[in-house]
Amino acid sequence: MNQVMENILTRRSIRAFKDEKLPKEDLEEIVKAGLYAPSAMNRQSWKFTVVTNGELIQRLAEAIREELGREGYDLYKPAALVIPSNSVKNRWGRDDDACALENVFLAAHSMGIGSVWINQLHGICDQPKIRALLDEMEIPEDHVVYGMAALGYAVEEDKKDVVKTGQVHYID
Repeated sequence: MNQVMENILTRRSIRAFKDEKLPKEDLEEIVKAGLYAPSAMNRQSWKFTVVTNGELIQRLAEAIREELGREGYDLYKPAALVIPSNSVKNRWGRDDDACALENVFLAAHSMGIGSVWINQLHGICDQPKIRALLDEMEIPEDHVVYGMAALGYAVEEDKKDVVKTGQVHYID
């Protein structure tokens, strides 16, 4: 099997990370993969924010926990968050960010770095406590965060074989 297919078929969401920093060079490569994702009409209206400050990540987790009433929520305590945000004026911003995040997840996996999609911010970006943190991270006020990638080294490697099912219909 070719390496791209192997990477796609073996990537799993990781929800327990080691307390270990990721090399800056690896984060730069991972974000580069996100930047090379397709975007509608090649607008590239996204902004990528990379957060490695553990205290700031935990403050964001606390704000999300409070806003959504999710007891014990901690964003899985990642070593880093990659936060693509996109202009509210870009009607395809969510789609563009989803493509970018998939590239981020696959690039991370290819480097032995675990990841999980975090999607709680979409509906709460303008809540005062959340917006204050997004402002602190210099995420533009006219941007929405549709999803984030939590990244880190997995506490345990997931060895499970997974079978994906769904309807597929071929027409000749």
